[in-house]
Amino acid sequence: MKQFKTILNFELKSYFKNKVFVGITVALVVLIAAAMFFPNIMAFFKSGDGAEQEQSPVMLIASDSDAQAEAMREAFAAAFAGYDVRIAQGGAEEARQKISQGEAECAFVITGPTSYTYYVENLGLYDEKTAVADEILKNAYRVEAMVESGVAPGLAGQILSAQVTHEIESLGKDQMQNYFYTYVMVFALYMVILLYGQMVATNVASEKSSRAMEVLITSAKPTAMMFGKVIASCLAGFIQLLCIFGTALVCFRINQAQWADNPIVCSIFNMPPELLGYMLVFFLLGFFIYAFLYGAVGSTASKLEDTNTSVMPITMLFIIAFLVVMFSMSSGNLDNIWMKLCSYIPLTSPMAMFARIAMSTVPPYEIVISIAILIGSVVGIGVLAAKIYRVGVLLYGTPPKLGSILKSIWKA
Repeated sequence: MKQFKTILNFELKSYFKNKVFVGITVALVVLIAAAMFFPNIMAFFKSGDGAEQEQSPVMLIASDSDAQAEAMREAFAAAFAGYDVRIAQGGAEEARQKISQGEAECAFVITGPTSYTYYVENLGLYDEKTAVADEILKNAYRVEAMVESGVAPGLAGQILSAQVTHEIESLGKDQMQNYFYTYVMVFALYMVILLYGQMVATNVASEKSSRAMEVLITSAKPTAMMFGKVIASCLAGFIQLLCIFGTALVCFRINQAQWADNPIVCSIFNMPPELLGYMLVFFLLGFFIYAFLYGAVGSTASKLEDTNTSVMPITMLFIIAFLVVMFSMSSGNLDNIWMKLCSYIPLTSPMAMFARIAMSTVPPYEIVISIAILIGSVVGIGVLAAKIYRVGVLLYGTPPKLGSILKSIWKA
């Protein structure tokens, strides 16, 4: 235990004395704080220049019929409240010219009662203006047809403008509400495990290549060294995350009124406390498993430059798990067979089970089984990693094969 504490303190001090580690932490904290205060900063500059009025983007409407152009202008102005809707007297040519020169954002050139051409400089990924325009022209056509059939224009408009009301009562999780903070947490888990796992492997390989390991291995037990390094890196990563997310939370509370209109940001900071507890559990257990594996594999690399090649299989496996979780989140089906399978595999369950808990309804016994498997795997992989570490740090030359490592462990 004394050796473990000595190594833990030494590794922690190394992290906190590392200028790159401290610099990245401070830079991320400053960036997060600046992002959270961004609405106040923008409001300050706008208030200092009161004469300047914010200009609405221009939307052009063109039609061969002046009456239809004016009717469409009024309908589009009502549907697109944030736009300055104008008529392009010169038709499609004028619309294209003004869009190319930056004088208008987009244009609708009406070519028939139920047809039009939409002009825009760069078509956005989530541009849904054509869906709104389709409804406008569809309603206009229906009103005209009903009027021609003898229905009074007022009654036709009243029939078509009838609104359907509905209520939604979710008995489980609201995936739309939970998606953004689940995405942020899973991505943070992915980044921290990958970065700090690589750091553990690099530190071990660096000590081995400098021959410092030969001195250390004679003065401390491999188990104490392995657990000391891994727990120190876990604590360093946890403290770094605490600084970043703590700063974000404090700055959000200060500027909460300015972010009230942003449902994405509000949903991220309104995460249920129990979900934060699950996040902490899966973060710690997942981190330990991968850090032990990275440390063990790093000890088999004779040179520092061989580290990336040695840890490639672990990294690829982790990336595959990340992609399975991301694709499942995007599809909205968190309880598919792949996610259920990944929820019980120790190398994938930290992300898969956490995502299912956040966005789906998971029976409590499944959560207990997944956490129990993870805890058992952490202990088992930790002991195995310590044995590989003890054998690996004394192997030099060409990178050893898995069979030779297992054979050496069996003989040790």
